[in-house]
Amino acid sequence: MFHTALDGEHLKINAESAVMNKVTNFEIHGSYLEMEGYTTVKNHLTFQEEEIRKTLLLVPKLNIETLREEHEEYDTLTDVEILEKHIIGIPLDNCRMTELENNTDTDFSSEELEALSGYKGDIDLSTLVYGRPLEKGEYNLFIKLEQLLPNRKEKFEKVLPLSSVKEFIEGSSILNTKLQYFSAKKVLKYNLIVSFDKYSKTLLFKNTLLQSYDPTEQASEIAYKEGKKVKAIKRRLFKALYMLFTMLLPIKKRKVVFASDSRSELNGNFYFVYEELYKRNLDLNITFIFNERINNKKTINDLVKTAYHFATAKIILLDDFYPLVYPLRIRNNADLIQVWHAAGAFKTFGYSRIGRPGGPSPRSKNHKNYTKALVSSEGVRENYAEGFGITVDKVYATGVPRADIFADEKYKSYVQNKLTEMYPFIKGKKVILFAPTFRGNGQASAHYPFEVLNLKQLYEDLHEEYVFLFKIHPFVNNKLHIPYKYNDFFFDLSDYREVNDLLLITDILITDYSSVCFEYALLKKPMLFFAFDVEKYIEERDFYYNYFDFIPGPLIKTTAEIVSAIKEENYDMEKIDAFVNYFFDNTVGQASKNVVDDVIIPSLQDMELDDADQEAILTPPVSRIELFERSIGNYDKQKD
Repeated sequence: MFHTALDGEHLKINAESAVMNKVTNFEIHGSYLEMEGYTTVKNHLTFQEEEIRKTLLLVPKLNIETLREEHEEYDTLTDVEILEKHIIGIPLDNCRMTELENNTDTDFSSEELEALSGYKGDIDLSTLVYGRPLEKGEYNLFIKLEQLLPNRKEKFEKVLPLSSVKEFIEGSSILNTKLQYFSAKKVLKYNLIVSFDKYSKTLLFKNTLLQSYDPTEQASEIAYKEGKKVKAIKRRLFKALYMLFTMLLPIKKRKVVFASDSRSELNGNFYFVYEELYKRNLDLNITFIFNERINNKKTINDLVKTAYHFATAKIILLDDFYPLVYPLRIRNNADLIQVWHAAGAFKTFGYSRIGRPGGPSPRSKNHKNYTKALVSSEGVRENYAEGFGITVDKVYATGVPRADIFADEKYKSYVQNKLTEMYPFIKGKKVILFAPTFRGNGQASAHYPFEVLNLKQLYEDLHEEYVFLFKIHPFVNNKLHIPYKYNDFFFDLSDYREVNDLLLITDILITDYSSVCFEYALLKKPMLFFAFDVEKYIEERDFYYNYFDFIPGPLIKTTAEIVSAIKEENYDMEKIDAFVNYFFDNTVGQASKNVVDDVIIPSLQDMELDDADQEAILTPPVSRIELFERSIGNYDKQKD
């Protein structure tokens, strides 16, 4: 069995030596516990990593007799052995005394300052127990020191109270925070109170369970979601209707259907494609089938109409996931075209995630019936082919239609002026936009750990020159809470739909694994990648590219690093041009034309027209500026 020098069976345990032990910093930010300090045998310096270990212990207050009654296997164990089974041990990082940021002690020699007497811990209490929060109950906190002594035949080992932590909570006597957990079938919320235990002379955690429920059973969800059985029946009915219509009715050879389960009106990529089609005067018969939410109930009438339009369409355009269409066999001489909503290719999706949490079954039919799919550049065709489960010849590098606005100077100028008028707090300030992706395996478990941001530090270091805007993914279930004392610096614009508009007023983007980085790169402005959990994300989700080489900006893991990068203007701007060239080719400003010329018109030209198909009048699209005005009007209504 492999073990370190500290774990040798021959070592004699010594617990009598004098010890230096002090907590030099202790902070709670949401679910994150940050602590620093030093602990070491007095007059013995250790410089080798494998010769000293510090472990934070969370020791629960237990009713031993109750546990014996509940667990037969405990009958043969002592009280101490039972307690040890429930202690949570968290290894702390060794560090030199010089690396402690808040150590004000000046009585150490230069040699002592270079010894590995210090420790640091950055602990997420919401993932402490097998990925879940610290369980309800009371816990005393101690630090366990193990240190090899000079003769290498003895090991000092002792559990020490965190007595000096008292000064960090003395002013308020207690600290309070919330711990949360989100999964597809379980939401847990706890209230954690931190205080100083006057009896044990150390830190005391009291964690109370506030809520435990299945999110799929919540009334607000039931209002627009259907049960699995009802959905299955409706899917079979829809497929039967589609097959019936395909047998009875011919394809309308100029009919194009725009279908989306994530929008209620013409916007996004669809708007720009329609705008280009209208300019061409192609006499198309266009039908829109829009549904604001993917889980909204579809009536029998909705199913009949949709089946009819899909069965008789020459082209069906999608812009996102559309479950009803995947079991269908698309008619010969018709096309199902995916105008995917995201630019570039970043984190793996679809069939690239087979075998991973939240990944699809290899037997799934999702996406596989696309006859064509549109992507932002030649470089990502193979990634999308793999993700969609289709052959690469069906993937077209047209560019992203909505990205055409980045070549429209009139539109950009109008939006910038209008948003500055709407949000006067950005006047005279530089704008930081924080736009991360969600965590979790899907919509039901989607969340973001806002606690990783130290709002106090961001405010104190940046508020004089900057404002900080949040644009949080709409799937995120937990809410952002901005303390009132920081409300002149932090602003939550998550309900504003079109992130591309917000990019136009942004000076610095902070993101992580979100595709927002692609379109922001077109503005040639600085980006920071706040990927505090990148190792875990790679393990669970993974990327199409080496993340560390891929990102066109510095990798940041802490709030302190965010502040430092901004103040020092450390942005890696030299990477952006190559990034844009690879993920957009030369399509910006031409993507909508490419979609029409390279995909839609060829799909229409393989059949001769019937007389009945030759007359069609398209409704003129609103202008881009009118579309923007409409979107901010809808946003104002949502706020009201």
